[in-house]
Amino acid sequence: MQDIINKVTKEYNDISEGLNDPNVSADPQKMIALSKKQAEMTEVMEKITEYEKITTAMKDNAEIVNTETDDELKQMAMEENLELAPQISILEKELEVLLLPKDPDDTKNVIVEIRGGAGGDESALFAANLFRMYSRFAEKNNWKTSIIHSNATGIGGYKEMILEINAPSTAQSVYKLMKYESGVHRVQRIPETEKQGRIHTSTATVAVLPEVDEVDINIEAKDLRIDTFASSGPGGQSVNTTMSAVRITHIPTGTVVSCQDGKSQHKNKVQAMKVLRSRILQNEQDKHAKEIGDERRSQVGTGDRSEKIRTYNFPQDRITDHRIKKNWSGIENILSGNLEEIIEALQEEDIRIKLEQQTK
Repeated sequence: MQDIINKVTKEYNDISEGLNDPNVSADPQKMIALSKKQAEMTEVMEKITEYEKITTAMKDNAEIVNTETDDELKQMAMEENLELAPQISILEKELEVLLLPKDPDDTKNVIVEIRGGAGGDESALFAANLFRMYSRFAEKNNWKTSIIHSNATGIGGYKEMILEINAPSTAQSVYKLMKYESGVHRVQRIPETEKQGRIHTSTATVAVLPEVDEVDINIEAKDLRIDTFASSGPGGQSVNTTMSAVRITHIPTGTVVSCQDGKSQHKNKVQAMKVLRSRILQNEQDKHAKEIGDERRSQVGTGDRSEKIRTYNFPQDRITDHRIKKNWSGIENILSGNLEEIIEALQEEDIRIKLEQQTK
């Protein structure tokens, strides 16, 4: 543990020195990168400072016990160490978690793609439920949501909904919390259109993609085909006489992105490029994950997006997350954006798996 602490402390001190270096100050990109890294390390450095303060106190007390002739002082030193020992144990466990390798995407904003799956109109209505859940969850965290593209049905559902979720600062890591939502969500309930009261099973897929900067992936203009068309509403009817909607095709990969919710063609093109960059990079990472085998796929939040991750059973008022085999009641409360308990449970399992892999 001490070797790791020394390494982290040195890295933090090097960053602090770098931020005071005039050569770095003259380079805005380096300043931003170092400031971001320093902010990410703040929590672990606070724990390290606390850990070192207690270990120093315990060493001083041990020296008193071994060298002091005053029995009363010896007794006080031993009693203090008995109180400090449990604190050291707690701090070591906290540091063990904080020092786990970080997902470089955790501090990024996200693009969330929600699509109705099996189940026709009911799956589209369920997609709308999920959109509302994530919008409310974002609102609770003071994140900003903006719709990039939507394909609504006439009865209030969505065949497809793509939204962007941004945090006001990197201290509020959107992807760190939202990444556990990627996968197939299944709902079991009696549809409003069902006359005979039968329970139907429908699905919707969710893909949470970390937002990608232009510098993170190079897309050549010659590899793009850009088409414009009039925006359409539910049922496909035209709602805009101007050609503001944009469809971008990345020819080498066949990736296609459409965006029509912005009022201007330029805005739609910018938003579509955001989605395109994120999809292409995610596909590359998925290919790499398959190449390296089961280790990454076994981690919570990094599985295949075709995997069934959660079931929302309305008749039994039960939500089951199949990755951790855990149930919660209060479906309406959770669909209102109260996802904290589920995400915390998934994070705990993610940490447990990573700690287990480190000891192998």
